[in-house]
Amino acid sequence: MDDQSQNNNNDSLKLKWISGPLLKLFKKVTPSMSQTEREAIDSGSVWWDGELFSGKPKWKKLLDVPPSKLNPEEQAYVDGPVEQLCKILDDWKITNEDFDMPQEAWQFIRDNGFLSMIIPKKYGGLDYSNLAHSAVVMKIATRSISAAVSVMVPNSLGPGKLILEYGTEEQKDHYLPRLAKGQEIPCFALTAPDAGSDAGSIPDYGIACKQDYDGKKDVLGIKLTWNKRYITLGPVATLLGMAFKLYDPDHLMGETENLGITLALIPTDHPGVNIGRRHMPLNMVFMNGPNWGKDVFIPMDWVIGGPDRVGQGWRMLMECLSDGRSISLPALSVGAGKLCSRVVGAYSRVRRQFKMPIGRFEGVEEALARIAGTTYTLDAARTLTLSALDMGEKPSVISAIVKYHLTEGMRRIVNDAMDVQGGAGICLGPRNTIGRVYQALPISITVEGANILTRSMIIFGQGAIRSHPYIFQEMEAMAEVDHKVSLYKFDRAFTAHVYFVMRNFWRSLFHGLTGGYLIPSPGKGPTRRYYQKLTRMSSAFALVADMALMMLGGSLKRREKLSGRLGDVLSELYLASAVLKRFKDDGCPKEDVPLMRWGCDQSLYNIQTAMEGLLRNMPYRPVMFILRWVVFPWGRCFSQPSDKLGHEVADIILNPSDTRDRLTAGMYAPSEMDEPIGRMEDALKKVIKAEPIEKHLRNATRDFDAGINGMDGLIDKGVAESIITLEEAEIMREAEAARSDVIQVDDFPFNLSKEA
Repeated sequence: MDDQSQNNNNDSLKLKWISGPLLKLFKKVTPSMSQTEREAIDSGSVWWDGELFSGKPKWKKLLDVPPSKLNPEEQAYVDGPVEQLCKILDDWKITNEDFDMPQEAWQFIRDNGFLSMIIPKKYGGLDYSNLAHSAVVMKIATRSISAAVSVMVPNSLGPGKLILEYGTEEQKDHYLPRLAKGQEIPCFALTAPDAGSDAGSIPDYGIACKQDYDGKKDVLGIKLTWNKRYITLGPVATLLGMAFKLYDPDHLMGETENLGITLALIPTDHPGVNIGRRHMPLNMVFMNGPNWGKDVFIPMDWVIGGPDRVGQGWRMLMECLSDGRSISLPALSVGAGKLCSRVVGAYSRVRRQFKMPIGRFEGVEEALARIAGTTYTLDAARTLTLSALDMGEKPSVISAIVKYHLTEGMRRIVNDAMDVQGGAGICLGPRNTIGRVYQALPISITVEGANILTRSMIIFGQGAIRSHPYIFQEMEAMAEVDHKVSLYKFDRAFTAHVYFVMRNFWRSLFHGLTGGYLIPSPGKGPTRRYYQKLTRMSSAFALVADMALMMLGGSLKRREKLSGRLGDVLSELYLASAVLKRFKDDGCPKEDVPLMRWGCDQSLYNIQTAMEGLLRNMPYRPVMFILRWVVFPWGRCFSQPSDKLGHEVADIILNPSDTRDRLTAGMYAPSEMDEPIGRMEDALKKVIKAEPIEKHLRNATRDFDAGINGMDGLIDKGVAESIITLEEAEIMREAEAARSDVIQVDDFPFNLSKEA
């Protein structure tokens, strides 16, 4: 028997005795996948998440990604109209007095294309990059989250995006110019009282029928019944996008009765549409409300994409959902981080307790380090994801990662900021820059998929299938109708999968024993070891993920705590990758090294924590004992950022510097003295200038009781005894006046009326 015949015989035996029984077993234990689940998994593309799942990420692929930059037109827009809009907005009046943006702001938004950033120029839109879209939303968010939400919704998941991607030429020609000019205000109705995160269970329905309409006989259309809520811009919308299930009981469109989720466009002045009521989302007062209708007839050509797109609504939504997840909400989150870094950092240097800035107390310093370090990490993830989008990628798993981790990071930052500001943070008023941001935290946490769901079910649940190099191939093979084709495809994928697991086992063991020191690194200096450590943990993640899938199979879908921890590891690998990429793209500035190190150290520590929790709670203890030894042969190897590093990071936002400016770049930072941020920046400079004078004066007058005589008395004594000059005295008085002004909080009449 020749070698070829021997190989063929071996393959046949393997197919018969190994792959065949395994295929039957896998088909039996693999849970059935609903159509909506399949469409969610099929949507989008695999990008850097695939490399992290490989166990041996190709760092050159990441580092060669060109960083997105605003073109001159986009930069001029951010510096011009966006800056002007921010000047128009008064967030206190919006949220506490008028409960709406002023008409001047609404008109400015319409006239200057804020609702058309994603619409091509041929339809009258701005046609800006994803980075520009993010930059606009982020800057407005640092002024007014209510305004930012009003701008971001039409440019993310809404009629404009759906028409652009899937609309008929007639729909594009009619609606896109009107949307671009602000003649139409769009909203999209998806969420219903009984269908929130489980949007596939939409109870709203349409019945295909024929009816006389607009002077025509027997027009094919839909009799639509719905009840929606939480619809942003709903109360002011003129164009309603609608998701519903379409049925065809009379078979007017074919043999199938349940046609599936379908999307349609409905003018809000159409007979039977009830719209205009409002919700009040935690005093953010952006327009949000319910809408409903019963047996409302719409012609079939109002379906987005026309009759050919009937039943494709869920896929359309999944493919467009990444804009809200990867652009809008991350922009809000990073905006909050930049605002807190700049304002709370300055406040901590200006505010004094026990004769020293509160930012010099180690407890406060610890919170400041988290604020600055987390903001750097979030911004790095934001810009990296935008670079992928601007390259044409649609990374669905990564969009879920940034949605969850950036909004959660925002929550941690703002909570720390409130702790530092204390009473100044909780007393609302025109002087308070972070109170409304604090109130807005649950909004970003709940929209575009609740965060609990995103972490526990989507990131790894979708990522394991979509980003793993072989699992999707195996599932595709199992779905084949032809048994012979199914068997051959499964055998090929499963064999490769086995070799993949074996390689990661030995690679993880070797890297664990050697600490990853022998791994080739694309970085030099302070980044070298981080590339090695992340490669090591990528290999460990790939191994542990495969073992979890192998041991738990389809039941892992229901083990949400375990799935959540696997998602945490994948997410932190991505966040740390983004930090290294950001540092490299910025030119590796020496002054930014503490921020880079803090972000990487924190992510590695989080990876270790999630991995330990996973290995501690997985079943099959002997296997887990072996895996623990393979992944961490010498025990815990990663620590949280050190106190020394935290001190360096906190110091960045306590002092004016290029690093502080880079960290907070893109926020609205007015310099006018009638603005809280302008006064804070002015006070920071004056206080820093006065600090050495005050220190010298206090050292020379240790017996002087400033508590009784006050700062003015101390300054007068210094001048009288020639300890300080008149010029130095004036510097101290200006600093003290500025300090006293910025630490004040607003007060109101007893009945909290608007009158002074």
